[in-house]
Amino acid sequence: MENLSAVLHCTNDLRLENRPIPQPGPKDVLIRMQEVGICGSDVHYWTKGCIGDFVVKAPMVLGHEASGIVHEVGERVTHLKKGDRVAIEPGVPCSLCDFCKNGQYNLCGDIFFCATPPDHGNLCRFYTHAADFCYKLPDHVSLEEGALLEPLSVGVHACRRAGVAIGKTVLICGAGPIGLVCLLTAKAMGASSVLITDISASRLEVAKNLGADHTLLVGKDDEQTLASQIGSKLGGQPSITIECSGAESSIRLGIFATKSGGVLVLVGLGPAEIKIPIVNAATREVDIRGIFRYANCYPIALDLVASGRVNVKPLITHRFKLEESLAAFETARTGAGGAIKVMISCKD
Repeated sequence: MENLSAVLHCTNDLRLENRPIPQPGPKDVLIRMQEVGICGSDVHYWTKGCIGDFVVKAPMVLGHEASGIVHEVGERVTHLKKGDRVAIEPGVPCSLCDFCKNGQYNLCGDIFFCATPPDHGNLCRFYTHAADFCYKLPDHVSLEEGALLEPLSVGVHACRRAGVAIGKTVLICGAGPIGLVCLLTAKAMGASSVLITDISASRLEVAKNLGADHTLLVGKDDEQTLASQIGSKLGGQPSITIECSGAESSIRLGIFATKSGGVLVLVGLGPAEIKIPIVNAATREVDIRGIFRYANCYPIALDLVASGRVNVKPLITHRFKLEESLAAFETARTGAGGAIKVMISCKD
């Protein structure tokens, strides 16, 4: 057996290499990888070599939106067995710090997270992971859906941080993959009306097909004019805004558009510093909240998919084999052919 792996050496240098097949520890499972989605962070590491303080300094296997089949279990693993189909939550925290003990393990300073330097990801044939962070899939949930539990968990965490509930009106800025999973989650959590913005008409059409009540193509109008247009479409300012682009202009729009006393959640990561109308937010008591990955969201994401309340299948627009990883990443980078979620099959 070979462990073909997609290894990033440095900026714009992605190679396919055979690496040793890892052995599972007592609490781990060895997984024969099946499906891995390409995330924007994977593309960013490939093209830029870093995301903020996370810098690629040594060869790193990419991939963290993943599912696979258990091939071998560690001696202390009892809830999984060989042949189980699993979704892989990519972050494994220390379990000892205050953040972990308080349930905020996404903030753990000693967390292992797939494909975040220096930690290797799972875009490969074989991969070991902590069994506690592998979730057995019901028979009717596909391995592709299992891989998409990762971005869906971001949507779940964002909507929980925002307080999405029955009757809430929601503005989502950005109709990329994360904006779309936030849309799906917000509707499943009971939002009465969701408006989504983007600079791409084709992506807004996808959002409409996925259940968006309103869309707005963002052009050259200033933020306050756009905020007025959003209010008109929704019949009032949204009580919640979920910003998924990271663009300064979009964050500014989010502040102006959000109803006084409402919540703006920042999901997209853009420049380290931006200029925002902070006095406007402060005097109208618009709460600005950030999110970082997710915690305790995978079981909820799995339930949303398994119950049929969320359908993530339409997000997948392109499929490639592991041997075609470079072409897959190029498709994800350029968005060629209307690419939204590019999926790589690791089956040999």
